[in-house]
Amino acid sequence: MADQPAPAAEPTPPWRAAPGGVVIIVRATPRASRSQISGIGLDADGRSVLAVRIAAPPSEGAANADLTDLLAAALGVRKRDVVIHRGETGRNKQVHVAGDAMALIARLEALNGG
Repeated sequence: MADQPAPAAEPTPPWRAAPGGVVIIVRATPRASRSQISGIGLDADGRSVLAVRIAAPPSEGAANADLTDLLAAALGVRKRDVVIHRGETGRNKQVHVAGDAMALIARLEALNGG
């Protein structure tokens, strides 16, 4: 009997429950034609990220403001409930979204078609 390769493991989603809500790992691409959530991708290290295209340029916080507005609208929370914890000046960001973690995760999975 020949050895068969193990089935590929399902990649972990780029979000997890955290105290008071969820933490999402985001890869933001500024200066897109329109702001939208593109889906789940991988970063250079092979970790899952939520790919987001942002119409605003990355100057004077415009792209970060656009990102928080987009995530708030997509997840049905107030803008002030979306806070960038890490990566304010880079493309890779760690974002905390306040709210019911299970409801937020369900919305994220629905956005991703899962």
